[in-house]
Amino acid sequence: MREILLVSISGPDRAGISASLTAALAAHQVNILDVSQAVIHDQLTLGLVIETGGENDSALLMRAVLFEAHALGLHARFTPISADSYHQWVSGHGKSRHIVTLLARKVTAEHLAALTRLIADQGLNIDGLQRLSGRVALENESTPPDQAKACVEFSVRGEALDPHAMRAEFLRLAGELGVDIAFQKDNAFRRNRRLVCFDMDSTLIEHEVIDELAKAAGVGEQVAAITERAMLGELDFTQSFQARVALLKGLDARVLESIAQSLKLTEGAEHLMRTLKALGYKTAILSGGFTYFGEYLQNKLGIDYVFANSLEIEDGKVTGRVVGRVVDGNRKAELLREIAQKEGVNLEQVIAVGDGANDLPMLSIAGLGIAFRAKPLVKANAKQSISTLGLDGILYLLGVRDRDLEIT
Repeated sequence: MREILLVSISGPDRAGISASLTAALAAHQVNILDVSQAVIHDQLTLGLVIETGGENDSALLMRAVLFEAHALGLHARFTPISADSYHQWVSGHGKSRHIVTLLARKVTAEHLAALTRLIADQGLNIDGLQRLSGRVALENESTPPDQAKACVEFSVRGEALDPHAMRAEFLRLAGELGVDIAFQKDNAFRRNRRLVCFDMDSTLIEHEVIDELAKAAGVGEQVAAITERAMLGELDFTQSFQARVALLKGLDARVLESIAQSLKLTEGAEHLMRTLKALGYKTAILSGGFTYFGEYLQNKLGIDYVFANSLEIEDGKVTGRVVGRVVDGNRKAELLREIAQKEGVNLEQVIAVGDGANDLPMLSIAGLGIAFRAKPLVKANAKQSISTLGLDGILYLLGVRDRDLEIT
């Protein structure tokens, strides 16, 4: 009668360990049913679920593995697994799988304790976890705290007992601890996103350009007040936008160039765009701002598509009107669909990123909608949110590890 064993190996890591141990198993014609390995600070943990020819074969191979492990300075442990237990484990792998991503400037034990308790309380089982961010340097060698990045990814199995309550708890916990927590289905679409659509103002750049134009026109306070109410969802975007643009009437068009050159990119924007380009993603700006600035960023960052509003200019002056249809929230969603169709991309493969209420329509239809440093209304209604890190924190939600980025 064949026997199933869990072989657990631990000790100092070095090259050739797996080759030596599996050679010892191969001599006994063992079937490998599962295998997993992790190395933390040069300490190896290797686990194999194996099927042997029976008790006699098991005894012989255990002796061979123990001998080999001892020669390598490792510890070996063997745990019998019943057929019922094995079949139960196999059936469990048919359950839904999800990825929980913890983003922070620095990950602490408090963060992990709170998050893992929440996961357990929802009846989910953690199958594995890994650090996606780079190795942490000693404190006196580290980057400034406001530029540090830390990310731990959990692979979890099962169905949440109360998905709505869990999401609310994730938001509460993120706010209390000053972290971001993402919860996604672990499926082929998550690993195969192809198009990323960005809002521009307060997303790709740290400004609301219309406010900068308004300051130059001497109407800064009036426009800023309307902008804030629109982003909070208190005003209809199109009407508020037209009212703000009307206040710019008479502004010298030469101001646009100087404002464009002074724009400050959001933290992580250049790194993100460079990486997405290297990975073959298509990118787009879908903005309720202005085409002039979108095209400036397109040239600077290598963005594929730009759709925004065209300021009407006559005799070198802004007229206070825009040309063509205003790019509001609904138009952004339409444009996202059009670009996806043109690129032959399923909506599940699209990422949308924005901060304002007028971004919600496109965030809602994208496979991955991310509220970036967003207003409370937007964060509460988006599928995911990032407030702690820069824009390149998006890469962690795609499962990209820092050590993968040598290509960029």
